[in-house]
Amino acid sequence: MNDTNLFFTLASCVFFMGLVGWISWAKTRGTADTKDGYFLAGRGLGATFIAGSLLLTNLSAEQLTGLNGSAYAFNMSSMGWEVTAAVATIAMALVFLPKYLAGAFTTLPQFLNDRFDADVRRLSVLLFMLGYGLVTIPGVLYAGALAVTAFFDIPKLAGLDSFSALVLTIVLIGVTGSIYAVFGGLRAVAVSDTLNGVGLLIIGILVPVLGLIALGEGSFGAGLQELTTEHPEKLNAIGAADDPTPFGTLFTGMIFANLFYWCTNQYVIQRTLGASSLAEGQKGVLFSGFFKIMVPFMMMIPGVIAFHLYGSGMEPIDQAYPRLIRDVLPVYFSGFFLAVLLGAVFSSFNSLLNSAATLFSLDIYAPARGEKASDAELVRVAKIASVVIALFSFVVAPLLSFAPEGLWQIIRIFTGFYNIPTIVIVIVGLFTARVPALGAKIVIVFHVIAYGLIRFVFDDVITLHFIHLYAVLFVIEVGIMLICGWLKPREQAWEFTRNEQVDMTPWRFAKPLAVTLFSCVVATYLLFSPIGLASGAGLGAMFAASIALLVIGNIAVWAFAARRPVLSYE
Repeated sequence: MNDTNLFFTLASCVFFMGLVGWISWAKTRGTADTKDGYFLAGRGLGATFIAGSLLLTNLSAEQLTGLNGSAYAFNMSSMGWEVTAAVATIAMALVFLPKYLAGAFTTLPQFLNDRFDADVRRLSVLLFMLGYGLVTIPGVLYAGALAVTAFFDIPKLAGLDSFSALVLTIVLIGVTGSIYAVFGGLRAVAVSDTLNGVGLLIIGILVPVLGLIALGEGSFGAGLQELTTEHPEKLNAIGAADDPTPFGTLFTGMIFANLFYWCTNQYVIQRTLGASSLAEGQKGVLFSGFFKIMVPFMMMIPGVIAFHLYGSGMEPIDQAYPRLIRDVLPVYFSGFFLAVLLGAVFSSFNSLLNSAATLFSLDIYAPARGEKASDAELVRVAKIASVVIALFSFVVAPLLSFAPEGLWQIIRIFTGFYNIPTIVIVIVGLFTARVPALGAKIVIVFHVIAYGLIRFVFDDVITLHFIHLYAVLFVIEVGIMLICGWLKPREQAWEFTRNEQVDMTPWRFAKPLAVTLFSCVVATYLLFSPIGLASGAGLGAMFAASIALLVIGNIAVWAFAARRPVLSYE
């Protein structure tokens, strides 16, 4: 990249980022002074901002590079993490969100305090804070910095060694992302996420289109023909046992991992808790599910295109997407792409930072202060906590470079320490009335010890795939809580306390849209299967018949829903 192109790239990147920042400031000034304003966007988020923020919170540099790298080296099986997440968004919209909004909860630990006791609340906060602070936030910064340095060769451009360039990029990304989270609160995060989400969709569609044109030597149709007829096994999402994501895991631990992420993970669900109404929240959550269906086309097909263009053997495999970007993206789009890439990294970082500060302020500081803590004090404490957590992450993130082979393993291990016990406690808490707080405490302690032993001590003996392990632990831990409820039930059955602060009328079309969304999950798997594109012979009669059945079923569901009256949430 010559000096002229570099100047144009940086100038256009700054322009697009500045535009996002200005619009975010204009739409959020004066809205983050109160507790609800800062932590929940004044309970005024509409469906567009919820969906946009959920999209960018979930998608970041690791998906852009990692999913494309997996598709390049293996096949489409890793789309399981993305596509099946749509099922979890259905559960969030129809089951969890109505409860959260009816109770006017600001954080998940607040619900656990209401359902169990203050000790369970503190234990859950401890798990979240350790996971966010020690690994997830530094990991997002580190992955984002790696992507930026790989795409634009920062060491060469800045005249620095690799480690110094990495530290510089981490600090620049972290400081910019912190501005949204520290000074703007959740609404600024949601607005900037939505704007960057539009950019991500544009890039996500443009890159595979340009890649197919390059593959077809100037012809999109020729490129598409080669993609679907040469090496059709690359388009197979039905993962075998030795693939990155075996197909069987979709029906075991992945269900619970996705339920945790989309239904109980504070940094994801926080924007849904700020919905202006149940209907808007349901729309936003379900729309985000449709975005997840698009991920294989935007973030995995380019990896398959890279395989066709460059052949196998690229090391490391995560370089497949950066190389494709450098080869097919016009220079005049480079600044826009950099702005979108940074926006995706900012989103995950500032969402994590905002949620970690929320947990500290509302679930640690506020209970300690009692009624003495004013809204202004809680917001001030959250801002201070955000700065401290951000500075801490600046120190930890570069250190991950000394163990690059272990980055994803570390993230996966730490997530496993708190994802399954959290979803177990929430599900049992919601759907039982007599299970005591003791059961939740035993499950948390049991899971940390059992999971730690299996991962670190008996990893050579217990070779079960880690996703299947999630399912085994889920069943055991649900059993522990139910046994506690049988042997030592609560003296008084828990009753859900309603505290609605927004309109709780459900969206009329939430259930039929959920059916359509689930149908899209099935259709996507049919498309990327041996009866679809992976056959190498085109889309045959069996695929057409399957899609026809899905369409007929959806028409019937929508026709029935259109004739039913709107019922209030009970």
